[in-house]
Amino acid sequence: MKKIPPLLYNTLLMTAASLILRTGGLYMQSYITIRIGAEGVGLFMLILSVQSLAVTLATSGIRYCATRLVSEELGAGRSGLVAPVMRRCALYACFFSLLSFAILFAWADSFAAMAGDERIGGALRLLSFGMPFLALTSVAGGYFTAVQRPWKGALIQLFEQASMIAAVLLLLPLAEGDGLAASCSAIALAGSIADAAAFSLALPLFLYDNRRHMKAKGANSGFFGCKPEKLTRRLLRLSLPLALSSYARTTLSSLQHLMIPTALRRSGASSDKALSTYGVLQGMAFPVLSFPSAFFLALSDMLIPELTEAQVRGNKARMNSIAGRILSYCLIFSSCTALFFYFFGRELGLALYGSVEAGRFIRLMAPLVVVMYMDMVTDGMLKGLGMQLDSMIVNITDALLCLIFVYFLVPVWAVKAYVGIIFFSECYNFVLSFRKLSEVVDIRLSIKAL
Repeated sequence: MKKIPPLLYNTLLMTAASLILRTGGLYMQSYITIRIGAEGVGLFMLILSVQSLAVTLATSGIRYCATRLVSEELGAGRSGLVAPVMRRCALYACFFSLLSFAILFAWADSFAAMAGDERIGGALRLLSFGMPFLALTSVAGGYFTAVQRPWKGALIQLFEQASMIAAVLLLLPLAEGDGLAASCSAIALAGSIADAAAFSLALPLFLYDNRRHMKAKGANSGFFGCKPEKLTRRLLRLSLPLALSSYARTTLSSLQHLMIPTALRRSGASSDKALSTYGVLQGMAFPVLSFPSAFFLALSDMLIPELTEAQVRGNKARMNSIAGRILSYCLIFSSCTALFFYFFGRELGLALYGSVEAGRFIRLMAPLVVVMYMDMVTDGMLKGLGMQLDSMIVNITDALLCLIFVYFLVPVWAVKAYVGIIFFSECYNFVLSFRKLSEVVDIRLSIKAL
């Protein structure tokens, strides 16, 4: 019997886990929508826009760094340096996550005022407690990806999702009578509880798995391991530029999302209507459109160590093979998915949210699915080839342009302008990212099996 290639096996495993996660996420989103309505969803989207800044600071690119550095050590046959690398990654994550916690907790009300709605201050403060747990779990997730044991990372994510759903089901009904601010705070508290639960599982799984590297030569020469200056310098050289570019991109993206309800109000919509429209598009339509991408998100994550190893060994043929075949499959899959959303979008909106407007947005955005999925895979390959900064530059310019467009166009053409900006953003990002990838990989579309 022919053995399943590791890349395909790991991808199928991650796909199954991702589908379960996304199904749970859609269930939770549907439940929350029914409980707090479109306006409440829009309010919580504002909370997530601010939280994304805190998460970016807390992680500061550490998941990718852990994956890349561990993959490099294993690819070069230096397994003894895996443990010292992970110790540095953990210290790095602790520093930035505690900084993120302190800033978000202390300035929650100021961030709420900047967002234009002071009701979200309490929720932001509750979310701050999850930052250290989230960052350290990211380190473990990067490690499991690098050592090609994705089932452990998937198990952590499944446990986190289950904890989140259980906490929401318990806390949200208790807060409903106190208004949307209390409901959003209950959801935020559930998120921090889920972050802590994920870390409580990630830590023992990592410690158990890392024993094999602790026994290798060079793993235990002091707390920092061997060659501390070299490993630390490599980590900082890789992480700091990535972190700075992530800060810039996330800041611009968050400003864009925070500006949208205000821009819609300037177009003539009421405050409630502006939040509702924003909530329907971002909190209802997009989770449905991204749901089938589970396969290619898992694949793009698995591509990082595969492409890193091929690059370290100078195996250009392997790099070309992976890129061409995966992009071919993604194009076919995303095209079929786009057609499905176009013909059945209305029914999905009604079935999941009881919302005709959500169904209308799903149909309207269906053609964009092809570009979205192709861009996800392209970004994954750029990271695997060490071109994460090129990808981030594209993302930063994209976010800057969209911020300008939102400020000037949405107040004039309202939702039509916002939808047009989304189409522009996705197409701009994919075209430039694909061009960057084609500079280092010969892409030939094919339908051959992997």
